[in-house]
Amino acid sequence: MPAESTPGAGIAHQATTTGPRHRGRGRRRKPRSSRKPRSRRHTALLVTAWTAAGVLVLGGTGAGYLYFKLNGNIRSVDINHMLGTHRPGKSAGGSENILVLGSDSRSGGNRKLGGGTDDGTARSDTAMIVHLRKGHKQADVVSLPRDTLVDRPECTDAQGTVHPAASSAMFNSAYSTGGAACAVKTVESLTGVRMDHYVEVDFSGFKRLIDGLDGVRVTTTEDIRDPESHLDLKAGTHTLDGTQALGLVRTRHGVGDGSDLGRIQLQQAFVKALADRVGHIGVLTNPAKLFGLADTATKAVTTDSDLASVKKLASFANGLKGISASHLNMVTMPVRYDPADPNRVLPQQDKDQQVWDALKNDRPIPASATEGAAVGRADGVVTSP
Repeated sequence: MPAESTPGAGIAHQATTTGPRHRGRGRRRKPRSSRKPRSRRHTALLVTAWTAAGVLVLGGTGAGYLYFKLNGNIRSVDINHMLGTHRPGKSAGGSENILVLGSDSRSGGNRKLGGGTDDGTARSDTAMIVHLRKGHKQADVVSLPRDTLVDRPECTDAQGTVHPAASSAMFNSAYSTGGAACAVKTVESLTGVRMDHYVEVDFSGFKRLIDGLDGVRVTTTEDIRDPESHLDLKAGTHTLDGTQALGLVRTRHGVGDGSDLGRIQLQQAFVKALADRVGHIGVLTNPAKLFGLADTATKAVTTDSDLASVKKLASFANGLKGISASHLNMVTMPVRYDPADPNRVLPQQDKDQQVWDALKNDRPIPASATEGAAVGRADGVVTSP
């Protein structure tokens, strides 16, 4: 887990635009310093909140012990304190925005799963803004490509070190530079949208979550083989265990054009399958299963301090019960390939603004926002059966 995390006080469519013609399948390789294995998951929040709510609903003998045990599992970051008051205002109409990051720390159990060396740093290899619309019956999920070149604002990390602003920095460098608060500040600077909450999950936490759900069922429309993510799937329907699911959301060279944008398309498809699985698991009828999943989920995530208790998560869960895969609108932040470096992408500012305005005003993201944006040619490779 990141250094600034501390135990809690209690607990679209994608438009079709091809990339550069010279980049063939599997050829988008980065310098070794920026090619650490990659990505992570986004309904960890839903899993954690729903299972925490279930423990409270069950009550009965031992409920107090379970409550305090789960509270002690959650780790938190006081984002509000670290960022202060110079932030965007809240979105309209009671909607909420959550920044969900997947981190690739090589420490502890993540080293074996992630590969590479433990150099004491981590990157936000996966980033999504989850916008819960008014009434929490629908959600928009906007993926932020890790390779996007952005203007990173000045950040202060958890140790009080000030990191200067940087122009044309990779988006995922914000987290490795200044931790969770810097990642949130960079997103808010980029979008003009306030992040009401923060959730982070790492390699090993994601694997445990999927295993705790007894796997997630997906259908692949073609063979997927990627030695770098240790994934080898034949075309067909599979129930993925934690290791396979991790491989799927990390795979880059096994499908499409070998780009991060293609990987994002796989991640979005998996999130929908995962949301369906959580919605149908029925753990409330099985107390042992429920507690096991809640224990795993609360250990897997780091949240902002406003969510860091079972009671707060359970309250928040009441607003998530109606959000299934059919109520998730998933898009990718509109970008274009950088003409100077095909391994990087640049914001499409006019189109991006349509997305950010929709989130701020709690309106559906217009189709015109993503028309003509770069995509990764992996759409439809993974679906829910």
